[in-house]
Amino acid sequence: MRGMMRYDLMETIRNSQEWMGASARAMASYPMWSMIPHPMFKVMSAWGRVTERSFARMVIKPDWGIRTIAGEDGRDHLVSVDTVVAKPFGDLIHFNVAGRAPMARRVLLVAPMSGHYATLLRSTVASLLPDCEVYVTDWHNARDIPVSEGKFDIEDYTLYLVDFMRHLGPDLNVIAVCQPAPLTLAATAYLAEEEPDAQPRTLTLIGGPIDPDAAATEVTDFGRRVTMGQLEHLVIQRVGFKYKGVGRMVYPGLMQLASFISMNLDKHTAAFQEKILNESKGEGSEHDHHNRFYDEYLAVMDMTAEFYLSTVERIFKGLEIAQNRFVVDGKMVDIGKITKVAVKTVEGTNDDISAPGQCVAALALCTGLPDSMKASHLEPGAGHYGIFAGKSWRNNIRPLVLDFIDQNSGLPKSKIRPVRAL
Repeated sequence: MRGMMRYDLMETIRNSQEWMGASARAMASYPMWSMIPHPMFKVMSAWGRVTERSFARMVIKPDWGIRTIAGEDGRDHLVSVDTVVAKPFGDLIHFNVAGRAPMARRVLLVAPMSGHYATLLRSTVASLLPDCEVYVTDWHNARDIPVSEGKFDIEDYTLYLVDFMRHLGPDLNVIAVCQPAPLTLAATAYLAEEEPDAQPRTLTLIGGPIDPDAAATEVTDFGRRVTMGQLEHLVIQRVGFKYKGVGRMVYPGLMQLASFISMNLDKHTAAFQEKILNESKGEGSEHDHHNRFYDEYLAVMDMTAEFYLSTVERIFKGLEIAQNRFVVDGKMVDIGKITKVAVKTVEGTNDDISAPGQCVAALALCTGLPDSMKASHLEPGAGHYGIFAGKSWRNNIRPLVLDFIDQNSGLPKSKIRPVRAL
């Protein structure tokens, strides 16, 4: 079947590299080599450990790893992850803090479905938990979804968001990170017209491609250079026999990972060289900066072919959101219908994925909102990752977003706890 052999070949190569790393580590670790004082064996063992771990992470879904948070009472409170709404292609999950009264700030964090798991937002979730009730969209790996579950494109994604917002109720504050920003904006507009009472109170869009033409990046340039036919031929494959989704057409996570790495190849090469050198010197550790970052970065998931292709065709090439002509389930969605939801955009000056200008374009589309309910922030020196998970997020952006939520919550100040410093 078309694409299945390529899919299985990529998995075979990944598996072989993991095996080679394990073999090199085992061979170089034999006690007998200690009698030969040559650094080659230490380097070989270090290369093996790093290689085995790296290729193994590519098929493992990371754990959230948020066990406890410190409460205002000075005690550590256990955190559990509960599924609130279960759907074939993604769940709505809640981070339940044991022994704590429900928080006034209720936040739905819309995670990107762009090749990584929702756990990419782990530090974002951890930073919001002390001050908010946090819900997250936990998207599933397409390779594990049987073909019998049907398709999943950007219209289905938008309707999932509508269902999640409707389930959580109107006293909700939505934060969309990167890829889902335009679809979250569309979902909010859909609710504004179809079910106004279910609209959230605020919508914060962080580094999303609302108008990809507003500022060119390597991502948008690639979208213009390649035709849809070429794109489908180059990157779409069929899930192999190893997984439940056998036969499903997907954009493989391994191919997306190769694309991510190629954008900053020199940086990644240097990082792995340094890690292997440190390991050979005995200076490596299980939870050092390299392992923490790459355990997450290398863990990739497949996207359904129809979701990936419709994103490129309709969001990047067709500019349907940017030009306010997006259609969901046969119905034209008018972003101008948003009249009661305060909207804030956040961008980073050094964002090379969604460059400044792409996200703030959302405010011009919200023609039904008064200026007093619109806000924007451009973070100096912040890259794409930094605007939702780095130092810039923790120290500058997070307090601004929470203040924006409080200003538009409609709740009395007595019910809103001050924002806690991290």
